[in-house]
Amino acid sequence: MKKFWLSGVLLATGLAFAGTAQAQIKLGVGGPITGPNAAFGAQLKNGAEQAVEDINAAGGILGQKITVSVGDDVSRPEQGVSVANRFVGDGVKFVVGHFNSGVSIPTSKEVYEENGILQITPASTNPVFTERGLWNVFRTCGRDDQQGAVAANYIVTKMAGKKVAIVHDKTPYGKGLADETKKAMNAKSVTEVLYEGINPGEPDYSATVSKIKASGADILYWGGLHTEGGKLVRQMREQGINAVLMGGDGIASAEYAAIAGPGAEGTLMTFGPDPTKRTAGAEVVKKLEAKKINPEAYTLYSYAAVQVIKQAAEQAKSLDTKKVAEAMHSGMTFDTVIGKFSFDKKGDRNDADYVMYVWKKGADGKLTYVEQ
Repeated sequence: MKKFWLSGVLLATGLAFAGTAQAQIKLGVGGPITGPNAAFGAQLKNGAEQAVEDINAAGGILGQKITVSVGDDVSRPEQGVSVANRFVGDGVKFVVGHFNSGVSIPTSKEVYEENGILQITPASTNPVFTERGLWNVFRTCGRDDQQGAVAANYIVTKMAGKKVAIVHDKTPYGKGLADETKKAMNAKSVTEVLYEGINPGEPDYSATVSKIKASGADILYWGGLHTEGGKLVRQMREQGINAVLMGGDGIASAEYAAIAGPGAEGTLMTFGPDPTKRTAGAEVVKKLEAKKINPEAYTLYSYAAVQVIKQAAEQAKSLDTKKVAEAMHSGMTFDTVIGKFSFDKKGDRNDADYVMYVWKKGADGKLTYVEQ
């Protein structure tokens, strides 16, 4: 059962169980296991694997145990398609992933739909993912237009009169989030003083930081992930800029503060209510922490994705992916570690629960994000 693609694309996790040599439910987990966004890939992997462990211990789904293959897409669309095709070859029928919208969007249409694979992303928030009429796509997270509206409302009501610069990383996620926030902000009669795109992965953004300084911005709205967001904050502070960075769920990693340094304190961030504080997830949080795993950000969203597959299959009394998808689209309520919710006909959650967080020092002196 162990398979290793030396290119780093596909790894078998070894979640094999005694007496399960025959028919199995094959689950793929796709995300950036290596590369600059590996922290998020670890969240998807850890959450899904813990869910599989718990579900298998309770008898599996419809009497069948689950095995897991983890695909490393390195946050690259072309690598994601390669991972997806390997999942097809391995007989995977359900996928938890991917992390990046720029990977989830092409894999869902070009590979998964055509091969009858049901895909649930815990983290891809670009609206396009569910706006194409596909039967096989769902997400346990929210959408960029939802969190963009929350960000814009906060800027208008809590930071009235402040100048806002917008910078994004040109990706479907980052630019999509920035544009949704810009649209909602502009609709409330707030116009940005700067709108700029940067290339992710570069070591130096001083030219952009100089533009932010010249704009006189009090707030930098960042559409992108924690790595570049952290670099921007660090380099802003080096140039004496005290603008507050506001971002989305893409900076929800402890690595953000490590990259940004002390200047990260005061950063604002939209994300769902902290799932680790919910009673429903308390037992799972304890299990993960006992394994020295931080159940942050999308860890429990990934756990919930596997719970959804189990509950929908049991409702459908079938492991046929189209029947499972029909159950998910039926309006049934799923009871998960991140709360109770249902899906609409597109595959989006019927609730919108984004809130604002602020990064501040905890009792241990470390910067972390807390709900306001």
